[in-house]
Amino acid sequence: MYEIVKHTHLTAIALSVLLFLVRFVLNALQSPMAQKKWLKIVPHIVDTVLLITVVTLCILLKQYPFVDAWVTEKLLALVMYIFMVTLALKLGRNGLMRGVGLVGALCSIAYAGMVAVSKQPILF
Repeated sequence: MYEIVKHTHLTAIALSVLLFLVRFVLNALQSPMAQKKWLKIVPHIVDTVLLITVVTLCILLKQYPFVDAWVTEKLLALVMYIFMVTLALKLGRNGLMRGVGLVGALCSIAYAGMVAVSKQPILF
């Protein structure tokens, strides 16, 4: 069970980042493809699967946010990723702010990956 959930989680992460990058590029190019309905719905489905697998992994591993520091840091990195994606795709009013959102989102997800692999808190 653990392996299935873990691989589903990793797949959802990869899809989430890939869909973010695709949407970012399409928005930057002002492509009409960016307005496709499926491209607005699928990322929400992927992110829902991601969150479900996060909760499931916490239960299976018996490691929880605000109890285990590394899980807390990973959760904070996820919140930062969501904020930065929102900045890059919606809130950023100019190219600089959207670029900050892009770099911030990629750094947040890389940070979450480092914490997940090491299972050691880096900041706290």
